Amino acid sequence: MREDFTTAWNACTEYIKSNINPQSFKTWFEPIKAVKLDGNVLTIQVPNKFFYEWLEENYIDLLKNGLKIALGENGRLEYQFMMENHREVGKMSKEKNDDNFQKGFSTDEIKNPFVIPGIKRVKFNPQLNKNYTFENYIEGDCNRLARSAGKAIADNPGGTAFNPLVIYGDVGLGKTHLAQAIGNEVLRKFEKKNILYVSTEKFTNQLIQSIKSNAVSDFVNFYQLIDVLIVDDIQFLAGKTKTQEIFFNIFNHLHQSGKQIILTSDRAPKDMESMEDRLISRFKWGLTADLQIPDYETRLAILEAKMNKEGIDLPGDVTEFISFNIKNNIRELEGVLIQLIAQASLNQRKIDLMLAKEVIQSFVNQLNKEITVENIKQLVAEHFQVPIEKLGGKTRKRSIVIARQLSMYLAKNLTNKSLKNIGNNFGGRDHSTVIYSCKAVQDLMDTDIIFKDTVAELEKKVQLSLS
Repeated sequence: MREDFTTAWNACTEYIKSNINPQSFKTWFEPIKAVKLDGNVLTIQVPNKFFYEWLEENYIDLLKNGLKIALGENGRLEYQFMMENHREVGKMSKEKNDDNFQKGFSTDEIKNPFVIPGIKRVKFNPQLNKNYTFENYIEGDCNRLARSAGKAIADNPGGTAFNPLVIYGDVGLGKTHLAQAIGNEVLRKFEKKNILYVSTEKFTNQLIQSIKSNAVSDFVNFYQLIDVLIVDDIQFLAGKTKTQEIFFNIFNHLHQSGKQIILTSDRAPKDMESMEDRLISRFKWGLTADLQIPDYETRLAILEAKMNKEGIDLPGDVTEFISFNIKNNIRELEGVLIQLIAQASLNQRKIDLMLAKEVIQSFVNQLNKEITVENIKQLVAEHFQVPIEKLGGKTRKRSIVIARQLSMYLAKNLTNKSLKNIGNNFGGRDHSTVIYSCKAVQDLMDTDIIFKDTVAELEKKVQLSLS
């Protein structure tokens, strides 16, 4: 069966896309390019051997089924490994029903044009905070992709598809912690590797000093000796033309030498203004992973981990109250804990809910105004133009069912009420009904953009109702 290679690969990926989550598809299949179709053999390009191995270990069945749809029972897949200059350095071919590849590829060593004769490898001070480790970096849905990529890098720095790794997110979500955790783990496993953490501000200041002292070559040579380079707040390179030029050369040298680059930023590469296109393009070579605001359960786990480390024991209602009210910033979460202990110690007060409310007052606006299930029901009923009492009734009319389910969804996300309590507010329904309703709303949001916008609008109205 012969057909255009693009059409064949599109048919294959359409099947794959419908059977995995969007983030996994974006990470592992969007970078792949189809390059040739010869009879029933489809050739695709993947970034490197690690990328190929990950596909084979995790997505072999999806690839088989997708290839079967695209090319029939006798379809075969051939891989090509591509470098930045698009020169093929490796090839593997695979029978569709054979899990063993016929390995017969060669790799060309990329010559390093930046090697400076006579420079000895030296032991760097990595500038890492030893407290930033994977052990005390709590995993949740908000950071799972970034953390998993970080662990893979720590096991094989420079040898994964995640090079560079760009970690981005708002202030206080753990970017620096995760980046340095990777560095500390590499340092533990590979003692001879040179690892360096540096802020963009410090990097820029070092460059300025080297220009003043006519020692730019020494500056560049130093950074070219690093095996794992971690640069914090890379967005601050924006507008610094000379610094971007130097960093571009260092980046190219390290990447082509198989060294690992890890960058953090408060925004995605595509949103970096006043940054050279060639740098942004290179930032996109590896994996860009965002850190989201942690959910309630993750915030609670972070707070409890911090308490265990510091040997602090707080009442359960206090930790739950803090975790529920401090939502946007992990640093604030830890800051509240420190202030709470300080206030209790200095003023000889018992740590209870009242003291927690006083401490949090400086962190959270509208603390004394609480979102209630009744508030949510009222706003949803008004939006859908249905009687509020119907939300607790037994009617199965579609418009009312959707309004009821959406009210439960918002109540779960915007209040600290238990599932049982929420169910009681809707005609005595049990917690399983609340769980089902929340899932139904989420599924509808995933498939209906208009409904997703409606949910976002109602969430905003609930928050504004407290102003």
